[in-house]
Amino acid sequence: MLNKRTTEVYALGQHISMSAHKARRVIDQIRGRSYEETLMILELMPYRACYPIFKLVYSAAANASSNMRSNEANLVISKAEVNKGTIMKRLKHRARGRSFAIQKPTCHITIVMKDRSLDESDSITWSQKKKKDTTMSYYDMYSNGGTWDKK
Repeated sequence: MLNKRTTEVYALGQHISMSAHKARRVIDQIRGRSYEETLMILELMPYRACYPIFKLVYSAAANASSNMRSNEANLVISKAEVNKGTIMKRLKHRARGRSFAIQKPTCHITIVMKDRSLDESDSITWSQKKKKDTTMSYYDMYSNGGTWDKK
């Protein structure tokens, strides 16, 4: 039996106390990006959802380095998803002895990271794309009188 080496690792965060919609706003920004670029984006974004997602991305990278012995420079977020979790129901006291129902939503976040160096088919397509994009064409910006004069 052949020993196939897996190229993906994941980290799962469950029952994170925020709505799935707010977490998706951040997840959509980091999907498909490299590990180092993701960490920079998450540190600079002003949303509260960034901190738990940052911890999950860091945990997935630690899983990759310990389980697959992969370098962090080769990691890419291949899949990131947010699912709706359970809703915690609480009561808030109101005037005249009444109570009001408060619903606190939770979400489950899954981060899947892929190592580019271990996937041969992916590295071939990257090199083929680079070869196609290297053709340069000459463009004379002064031939039309300059683009900065037009409004």
